[in-house]
Amino acid sequence: MLYSEQTKKYYIYPTTDGIPNWGGTSFKAFSSADLKTWKEERVVLDLRNVSWAKKNAWAPCIIEKKQTDGSYKYYFYYTAERQIGVAVGDRPEGPFRDSGKPLISRKRPSGMKRGQNIDPDVFTDPVSGKTYLYWGNYYMAVCELDDDMVSIKPNTTKILIDNDRHYSEAPYVFYRNGYYYFTWSKNDTRSADYEVRYVRSKSPVGPIDPSESRVVVCKKPDQGIYATGHQSFLQVPGTDEWYIVYHRFKFPDGITMGREALSPRSLHGSRGF
Repeated sequence: MLYSEQTKKYYIYPTTDGIPNWGGTSFKAFSSADLKTWKEERVVLDLRNVSWAKKNAWAPCIIEKKQTDGSYKYYFYYTAERQIGVAVGDRPEGPFRDSGKPLISRKRPSGMKRGQNIDPDVFTDPVSGKTYLYWGNYYMAVCELDDDMVSIKPNTTKILIDNDRHYSEAPYVFYRNGYYYFTWSKNDTRSADYEVRYVRSKSPVGPIDPSESRVVVCKKPDQGIYATGHQSFLQVPGTDEWYIVYHRFKFPDGITMGREALSPRSLHGSRGF
């Protein structure tokens, strides 16, 4: 999810699992001025226009960067065929142009014997001004992005969590009141027990102790809510009001649907942690 300084609107970039074998081929955007009424914009990126991947369009993230001339650029990081790509655009509703090659290929970070290079999250540290990319299923990895936002600074990749029983995938990092909040999803996305956890750190590159993590949101069987996960967070500009966006099983029969159970993301809010 993104709040755009350029347009003064909110944007969400969901993907769909309603295609056999999670074979989605495109990414869309929806916009809102009030977080209540949403407008479907357009396909912001179609894998037919990407040379290195044609399926498994999953789990994007985006960041807005103001340029020295006052214009804006948008950097859209996304998963395709278990690799991470980056595409660039001039507007938050796209279209975005792929860089021409994967930013992160299928090759796992050094020492990782299992897991996938999926679920990117991009974050600019308001203290240092550095921009980081986080990703990983089974492990959480981080690297620093170069100033061009489409390449990685050499020798900056680091593993923050390795095969921990408190972590599964979907890292998302934000900053509040001197702390870096590391959030992620635990359990399989098809599991009714999919949930969001977090832990705090004084640095955007850790260390972090996932055994100290707390649950942010989890299933509520009495309300028919299951598989709450793959989150992003949004701070309403000028306030300490925060929203979490996440997906859950299709209501009310998702608990019996297995692989077909995931619904569009649900929007919920809270005032900080």
